[in-house]
Amino acid sequence: KIYIAGPMTGLENFNRDAFNKMAEHVCETGDVALNPAILPDGLSQHEYMDICMAMIRAADGIMLLKGWQHSPGARDEHALAEKLGLAIFTQ
Repeated sequence: KIYIAGPMTGLENFNRDAFNKMAEHVCETGDVALNPAILPDGLSQHEYMDICMAMIRAADGIMLLKGWQHSPGARDEHALAEKLGLAIFTQ
């Protein structure tokens, strides 16, 4: 199970195209993609992060999309993945 992390806020369609493309790739390799881009619009940042942190706790690894370093949320997700000892992959 691979969680996908990357920048969303302020990007066109919340960068869903990049997340969905990576989710397809993850699935093609035989893994399960945990894709936060499928979450519905209308939640608060706190609610999104709460759900995403739970997804990371269920993951075996995290895939960091291009530009993740510029996203406070993705940096937090990366930090949790490190603390949990997950495999970390970069695009």
